[in-house]
Amino acid sequence: MLEFMICSMLTILPDFLFRRYVQGKRIGRDINLYSMWFELRWGITACVILTLSLITLIFYFHPSTKNVTAAFRTVTLMPESTGRVAEVFVGTNEKVAAGAPIFRLDDKEQQAAIETARRRIAEIDAETTVATTELAAADGLIAQAEGAFLQAQDELETQVELNQRNPNIVARREIERRQVAADARKGALAAAVSNKQTLETKIASLLPAQKASAEAALAQAQVELDKTVVRAGTGGMVQQFTLRPGDIVNPMIRSAGVLVPDDRRIGLIAGFGQIEAQVMKPGMIAEATCIGKPFTIIPLVVTEVQDVIAAGQVRATEQLIDVQQMARGGTLTTFLEPLFEGQLAGIPPGSSCIANAYTSNHDELHAPDISTLRWVYLHVIDAVGVVHAMILRLQALLLPVQTLVLTGH
Repeated sequence: MLEFMICSMLTILPDFLFRRYVQGKRIGRDINLYSMWFELRWGITACVILTLSLITLIFYFHPSTKNVTAAFRTVTLMPESTGRVAEVFVGTNEKVAAGAPIFRLDDKEQQAAIETARRRIAEIDAETTVATTELAAADGLIAQAEGAFLQAQDELETQVELNQRNPNIVARREIERRQVAADARKGALAAAVSNKQTLETKIASLLPAQKASAEAALAQAQVELDKTVVRAGTGGMVQQFTLRPGDIVNPMIRSAGVLVPDDRRIGLIAGFGQIEAQVMKPGMIAEATCIGKPFTIIPLVVTEVQDVIAAGQVRATEQLIDVQQMARGGTLTTFLEPLFEGQLAGIPPGSSCIANAYTSNHDELHAPDISTLRWVYLHVIDAVGVVHAMILRLQALLLPVQTLVLTGH
């Protein structure tokens, strides 16, 4: 309607003034309800064409959308494994600090795993003490085996020497027996030395490795125990939290609740029509008015334009996708941030808004090689954005009336 009124001032009004003051025709006589089309046909036709062109120009180069939301992020409250709730520390709509416990699952199994790991560490420490004692005893066995070997070796040498002096004094069988005894004592000495080396290796390598494994198992059991306590990853407000002791929590089925962080605000997310895909660019100036903060125009800037449209998203499932299921056209997701700090203050997260984005050709207009026709055309594009800005301000004025009165509230 506003576009039509503006266009009529440039088309129908001049046509009427020409008919009235140049041709001398008067309203009610020459110009009436029945002859209006014939008398003002040029102005009416030009007005319709100009209005359609203006509306197309405005809505294409200065797009508008009512699909705007003050988006905010949430954090899911969810344990890493299934379990039965043993204790609940907070209630719904309760403020929590970062790291504060939310609820605790039953931890008997994890406590048992920790106790088992601790006892295994104590067992390895006891084995280390025993091995150290056995190592000290091994030194005594080595000394005893050395003494027995030296004695058997001396007796063998004595028998051999006597046999060399007089073969008839010592029987050959006795020498062989002494040799076997010396070899046995030597083997016992080697076994004692090997046993000591085994004990040293056990103390230096095996038992420390076993203890390290047991300590790692204890640390893992402690991690699993810590997982039974679900804590707030950030400070915020707990919402939709209805857990009670005895409830079963399964993260594969549903979450336990939602945490709305203190730094929850993301900005405004707008869904513009797909036809504006070639127009919407980061850095564009935009404006919005929100139902949560009436009579206010918020200056914004386009920070990001999503390069995909969510309506065409395909995920792997057990069923083939029919394109008819995606027939509903999606919108071009655009992220808007306030042009000045604090402009979104007072707007509840999740509020619905109306937003305009304005095309600016400032850089191209100052290009040295621009033609006159294009210079005029770009000036017209930038100028008609004022019309859309006026419409947004009218919407800001009428939005509370429409919400509170015309919708029956």
